[in-house]
Amino acid sequence: MQRKRQAIRDHTAESNLFARRATIAFFIVVVVLGGVLRNLYSLQIEQFEDYQTRSNGNRIKVLPVAPNRGLIYDRNGVLLAENKPVFSLEIIPEEVEDLEAMLLGLQQLIGITQEEVDDFYDSLKRQRRFKPVSLRTQLSEEDVARFSAHKHLYAGASIEARLARHYPYGDSLTHLLGYVARINKKDLQKIVEAGQEANYAASHYIGKLGIEKYHEEILHGSVGYQQVEVNNQGRIIRVLDVTPPVPGRDIVLNIDIELQLESQRILDQTRGAIVLSDTRTGGVLAMYSNPSYDPNLFVHGISRNNYAELLNSPDRPLINRATQGQYPPASTVKPHLGLLGLEEGIITPDYTIKDRGRYQLPNVSHVWRDWKKIGHGDVNVAKAIEVSCDTFYYDLAYNLGIDKISDAMYAFGFGDYTGIDLYEESDANMPSRGWKRARFNQPWYVGDTIPVGIGQSYWTTTPIQLNHTINTLINRGERYIPQIIRGYVEADGSTSLIPLKSLQPVVIQNQENLDIVLNAMHDVVSGSEGTARFAFANSHYDSAGKTGTAQLIAVAQGEDYDADKIDERHRDNAMYVGYAPFKSPEVSVTVVLENVGGGSSNAAPVARQILDFYFRDRESIYPDEDVVEQ
Repeated sequence: MQRKRQAIRDHTAESNLFARRATIAFFIVVVVLGGVLRNLYSLQIEQFEDYQTRSNGNRIKVLPVAPNRGLIYDRNGVLLAENKPVFSLEIIPEEVEDLEAMLLGLQQLIGITQEEVDDFYDSLKRQRRFKPVSLRTQLSEEDVARFSAHKHLYAGASIEARLARHYPYGDSLTHLLGYVARINKKDLQKIVEAGQEANYAASHYIGKLGIEKYHEEILHGSVGYQQVEVNNQGRIIRVLDVTPPVPGRDIVLNIDIELQLESQRILDQTRGAIVLSDTRTGGVLAMYSNPSYDPNLFVHGISRNNYAELLNSPDRPLINRATQGQYPPASTVKPHLGLLGLEEGIITPDYTIKDRGRYQLPNVSHVWRDWKKIGHGDVNVAKAIEVSCDTFYYDLAYNLGIDKISDAMYAFGFGDYTGIDLYEESDANMPSRGWKRARFNQPWYVGDTIPVGIGQSYWTTTPIQLNHTINTLINRGERYIPQIIRGYVEADGSTSLIPLKSLQPVVIQNQENLDIVLNAMHDVVSGSEGTARFAFANSHYDSAGKTGTAQLIAVAQGEDYDADKIDERHRDNAMYVGYAPFKSPEVSVTVVLENVGGGSSNAAPVARQILDFYFRDRESIYPDEDVVEQ
């Protein structure tokens, strides 16, 4: 009996222990299950949007879409820069059974080069094998036809069409339009610094020079996007949504392509530049620098040999002579200096010197010679401009002094940027005491001033700068910034013009002084002794101008200049500035010809040719209603 009771007690104790353990286990299960349910709630309810976004991030991709680049037209609607369809040969590596054999076959079929094959393998290393890799980026029509006829033999290869920049007028507009080329590391850094990285996410090309670079923001446009669904390998399954890109704006230039082509034809093989502008607006009608080069070479990547040839050419075709070429202005600045002398009261209209072909300072042995050995006799300021008397301007420079000359010519725009819408511009040099001290650590001597009077010594200018200063004279002190861009093409096809941009005007105290100078420039082409009278004989329009001959090397005292004894690259530059019609100025021209000799015999005839072309069968290239006041 006692053992039976003990057994009952043990059984009861075991039951109680089991119950306690079961209760604890049940509690643990409930707690764990509660935690699981709480976690499920958090995942499914509280963090649903977060995980859905992550899921979509793996399933849905947002791909940028590059905008079409804006087109460029001349003032008459002629297309100067277009987006032309090009065909590229692309290969999807994973769809090709024998890649090496395919490349060998394509080499034989359409002449794929070993360099293109090497570039293909380099690109393949940076690309996933299910994505297309370009083998040749620009196929000819013959290449397309040959490949299409044999396409069944090349599974995994296809021809894709895309738009690429094309310049139909080639080297006629290179220094003006510039070109686009592939974005490099330096370009990318600038894009990031400007906060434009997102806008260039799908772009491979960017403006490198000229208008293409200066107006890049206008021409590029805004990036678009498309949402696509992809699988776990990144392949696109379908397109979900598209936000189309905004194309770049089409722009219209002041340039007249006919004038541009005529400028190129006239210069032919001569190194130099021609600038033609509207005197009333600063609009650049033509600007050609010779020699030039084909910008289309750079769009798809210029070869090393071709680039080295351009870079090492002694003719420097990569330089825009119109805005970067620095030349002594020579006698073309005599009208400016004559006006300064009159304004300062250093000379009067009747002030006369006896020119015997030479000029000397008191107690100085050095002789500055006139271009005419026997001199011009009695000369006042008007005649000095007409016959381009050097002696008169030696004397005038001496009496003015470098300080007055430097300050006044800088006010006209010499030694400063014009503000033209090109980044490729030089400010050239307007010498002064401070400049010489900073440049050579030397004082300015009186003898330095004398040749400044005829636009020589340390004085340099660019053709566009010289043209700008002549326009300032014509406009009686008003200064308009030279503009290549004229306006934008609107949706209805009309052109919205850009207002004129002006600079601080030159104050002319006595307009009669300016009339003396302008009348003298008229005598240069119409007077009995004018240096350009032969070049403009029998022209059907009335014009004015000034010739110049820039000496590049010094001639020893007592010796005569002999071009045949001088290296061709050291011979004189020919210069001419002018405008027409004389009474109602409409167009101005600046001509700089390198190493050809005198301005009256070489540059003036070139100016005559381009002005003849301008006025031939047309009353005006720029009607009054087109002028937009600021």
